[in-house]
Amino acid sequence: MSRSTPQHVNTGESARRQLLEGLEVTEQTVDLAGIRTAILETGDGPPFVLLHGPGEFKERWIRILRALSRTHSVIAPDFPGHGQSGTHSDGLDGDRIFAWLDALIDQRCDDRPTVVGHILGGSVAARYAVSRPGKLGRLVLVDSLGLAKFRPHPRFALGLLGFMARPGERSHRRFMGQCLANAATVEHALGEKWIALRQYSVDRAKDPGVKAAMKTFMSELGVPPIPVADLESISTPTELVWGRGDRANRLRVAEAASARFGWPLHVIDDAADDPPMEQPDAFVAALLAT
Repeated sequence: MSRSTPQHVNTGESARRQLLEGLEVTEQTVDLAGIRTAILETGDGPPFVLLHGPGEFKERWIRILRALSRTHSVIAPDFPGHGQSGTHSDGLDGDRIFAWLDALIDQRCDDRPTVVGHILGGSVAARYAVSRPGKLGRLVLVDSLGLAKFRPHPRFALGLLGFMARPGERSHRRFMGQCLANAATVEHALGEKWIALRQYSVDRAKDPGVKAAMKTFMSELGVPPIPVADLESISTPTELVWGRGDRANRLRVAEAASARFGWPLHVIDDAADDPPMEQPDAFVAALLAT
């Protein structure tokens, strides 16, 4: 056991570093409300805060960082208990996660940020906007949880459960086949970084701390639908960005929310639930459209 653990850690860290090769980003570890937090920062200008999905990590945003940083400062953290971030000595709950996000915005943003939340990140951001009126400049929900009951396509659910139960190259490949409209296209675009992405994804999925944090996030802030009255109370300008082929949070969820709350909806073609990974140019164009 003493021999295998360092090798496992080094494999994951090597893959993570490979994902960042060639990107002009600053990596830092900061204390946010008592939580050791790993963040990436790049660019200059009005701030964007990028919140990733369940069990994921800040490096998932690599395909949009360069384009977005041309006009904005970009702050991409690992959620508590995810990626390289730690957790709080007293554990995690919704209030502590919101305090963490308070500290992130207060310490790293010079002005009210645009918060872009992907899947779980969207649900966290929406609930935060409900509880912190006036704290955000703009809210962008990307294929977000929390807007309706979570009813994924059965094949997506099987892929997710398979990867969570037995993280590995084969289960990751099957799961990505459900998360992406065309996994082969993304693999070709990323080249060696796709292999690194898979290695780091598997590495993190095997980590007991990540599993525990993901369970807390999903049970408290991810899966439960946000009450309609809460969504109606959001005063922050809010937009939706959605992959047309999303099999987890299907497009009809976004269409219903757009109609009910008057939120503009940007639909990304040739994408499933990960538009920033599949269609980075169209995704950034949607973010900068207003």
